[in-house]
Amino acid sequence: MVGSASEIQELRAKPRGREPDPKGDVAWQVHPDLPADRPIPTWKRFLDIGCIALSLPILLPVMGMLALLVKTVSPGPILFRQERVGYLGRRFKCLKFRTMSHNADTSVHQTYVQQLIGAEVPMIKADETGDPRIIPMGKLLRATGLDELPQLINILRGEMSLVGPRPCLPYEYEAYQPWHRERCQTLPGLTGLWQVSGKNKTTFTQMIRLDIDYARSRSLGLDLRILLKTIPALLGQVYDGWARRRAARRSPSAPVQFECPQPHRQARCVPGK
Repeated sequence: MVGSASEIQELRAKPRGREPDPKGDVAWQVHPDLPADRPIPTWKRFLDIGCIALSLPILLPVMGMLALLVKTVSPGPILFRQERVGYLGRRFKCLKFRTMSHNADTSVHQTYVQQLIGAEVPMIKADETGDPRIIPMGKLLRATGLDELPQLINILRGEMSLVGPRPCLPYEYEAYQPWHRERCQTLPGLTGLWQVSGKNKTTFTQMIRLDIDYARSRSLGLDLRILLKTIPALLGQVYDGWARRRAARRSPSAPVQFECPQPHRQARCVPGK
């Protein structure tokens, strides 16, 4: 988590609209004291540009090698372009290094997302249990987040920020409840409060609440703390994924395959974005 557990609890204790009751008949509305569109603070743009400028001497060679790797191991384009929903629901083309076969079927992801929104299960990526669409070395790129480095271009365009909620897909956005959409009251980011607060150990609802906490409480200090905690959190997630795969190999039961979307297997079949 960012800071101590008490800091996160303090974020969650800030005034907010009503959360849904157990029967689901009370909607969590946007807090009445918050404007419908919260402007992006100037310091956030300066932080993004400054961090990218300082890291370019390291990142450019890395991105060049990754581009060569993708081109070598799989025919097709180097970059994967996908429409995502950003600040205030605006659409943009999100860039990633391609980690799946060219023209791979993505419809299965939509089914999982729809199931996940109504399920209280950990958001574990499907490629941990096997996904035939993944190209060689693609699993490593996805696990380490290196496939998302081209999103620095989205940041330079002003479509994203270094810190913020992950940009959702249009069909995911359409399936949101009204209170879910408050997470779009800030720029989407490469990393964020959710990513350093458990990520694959959290449920969809917990992710949404962390994203809304960030949108309501963003500050320069919070962004800096999230950036500092991103690499340790990422290393922890890589280790957790390795430990789960190792445990699955030692288990006497057969591992769950990607093509098995039964409700009792959701926690192990949720595909990554």
